[in-house]
Amino acid sequence: MSRLPSDDDLTLVAPIADSDRESTLSASDYASVSDTSSRRRMVRNKQVVRLISLLFSTITALCAGSVVVFSLYAPKFQSRLRYNQFQINGVAIGSSVALYLPISVMGYVCDRFGVAPLLLLSSILFGGGYGLAAIIYQKVDYDARVLGVHDEWSYPLMVFAFVCIGAATCAMYISSVSTCAKNFGKGKYRGLALAMPITGFGLSGMWLSQLASNVFYETNPDGSKGDIDVFRFFVFLALLLFVLGIVDIFTLRVVDEQDLIEEAIEELENSGILDGSSLLGRTERSDYGTIASTADDEEANLLEPTKDDDARWKKNFVLNAETRRFLSDHTMWPFALAFLLMVGPGEAFVNNLGTIIGTLTPPTILGSGGTSAATHVSVFGITSTLARILIGSLTDLLAPSPDTQHVQVGTPRASSVSQRFSVSRVHFMLFFALIMSVGLAFLASGGAQNHADRFWIVSGCVGAGYGAVFSLTPLIVTIIWGVENFATNFGIIAMLPALGSTFWGLLYSAGYQAGAQAAGPEPLDGADDDMFCYGQQCYSRTFWAESITVWVACGLLLWAWQGKGGWKQRGIVI
Repeated sequence: MSRLPSDDDLTLVAPIADSDRESTLSASDYASVSDTSSRRRMVRNKQVVRLISLLFSTITALCAGSVVVFSLYAPKFQSRLRYNQFQINGVAIGSSVALYLPISVMGYVCDRFGVAPLLLLSSILFGGGYGLAAIIYQKVDYDARVLGVHDEWSYPLMVFAFVCIGAATCAMYISSVSTCAKNFGKGKYRGLALAMPITGFGLSGMWLSQLASNVFYETNPDGSKGDIDVFRFFVFLALLLFVLGIVDIFTLRVVDEQDLIEEAIEELENSGILDGSSLLGRTERSDYGTIASTADDEEANLLEPTKDDDARWKKNFVLNAETRRFLSDHTMWPFALAFLLMVGPGEAFVNNLGTIIGTLTPPTILGSGGTSAATHVSVFGITSTLARILIGSLTDLLAPSPDTQHVQVGTPRASSVSQRFSVSRVHFMLFFALIMSVGLAFLASGGAQNHADRFWIVSGCVGAGYGAVFSLTPLIVTIIWGVENFATNFGIIAMLPALGSTFWGLLYSAGYQAGAQAAGPEPLDGADDDMFCYGQQCYSRTFWAESITVWVACGLLLWAWQGKGGWKQRGIVI
């Protein structure tokens, strides 16, 4: 009867006699079973880490989109702080520019150094930004109501506070989305996994607006519920997002990132895109350097790259090569411009939603107009969320999928294209972009003027289109240009909407102010200046122009897909 050897037995090295062969086989079987059990345990641990990261990425995104509810308290900036429409849009533009403009730099940091630095930065900026905004709001509101003093000093500081909030949103958003993209890039349901934090970001506007309206509200003298208490709401957001950023440092993890880089190197070398001579040369230099005399060991250890240094060098080498390829891809630029022209109008709409509603109803009956900014921020959030979930699910089921999670280099292998019925992700993006344009055109045509109860058509259509475009764009980036350099690539595209948000915000403000001045010398609310506007002239031309730019964006997207040298002609599965 043979026995299983102990650890000491397994360390012995000696000639094996025939009579001991049965015992040796048992030792081999024992080691095999042990290795299999260890591998299974390792796989389970990795799955747990991925699921925890997915959960906290979604929770993070669910809270990170706090800037989306800006239109909920924008009217309070107008009535309490006495900001005009240009100043209100200046605050909104500050947050939008800070949300999009640094995203390429933050994406670069995320891909090369991980998400921890960005999460720490977001925690500090959220706490400081909302804390400063709360202090400014309380001070200026008190001075205006009690002392009758208008504090001009407050405006630049308020803009600075929202710049911090926008930058924090950018860091937290790209961290959560990038973690999911890299952890689930190989999976069958990568679209759904990527859609979860993106959906959470869209949903944040809905639940935060309802929380603000039903929990953080002022009490009227008769004891009834009044408007949002902006100070308490800002303090809540400062504490919530500061704590969440710290927790995320320990919960958001990318599993097997080095394996991802090694696979990318192999595929890029096989396709001829990446010249392996540089990698080979470094490896040979490293191997040569390890053959040293005993006397030189200490010096060699100081001068030679360690295994971690070599892995970091290879990672940077591959990611830099992929960034250059991404920037040199002629289809990327019309795709990025299409994203700009679609998202810019959506950003301007949601930032100005509160004041747009005010233009629909005569000021004499404004208080009983039957709708509110909180309601339509929620409508926008719900439709945006449903579109994001729908996109994540339907594209996994209906859209074709390549057999790689890395850069698509051209003609696909036969196994990468399914023979079943499929609908391209581009078709989904075009469909939802047109839905957005319908909502913008409906508003521009005056369909909701003096009928504020119809405004749900506008907020619903724009929300659905905005959410779908924001869900599909990062997904298309991962499908065509791979996941290992996702944060950098998507960051380059995602910084462009800052231009659209700024342009359309300023254009809307100019139209609003012109409409207010054209209404006559008498101010609409009895104030001492013309800050409020009522009527179709306040917004019509702006939103007609926005709907037209969305149609132009659809044409650019079609050209990137079907045009000369486009994705379809190159055999890219999308």
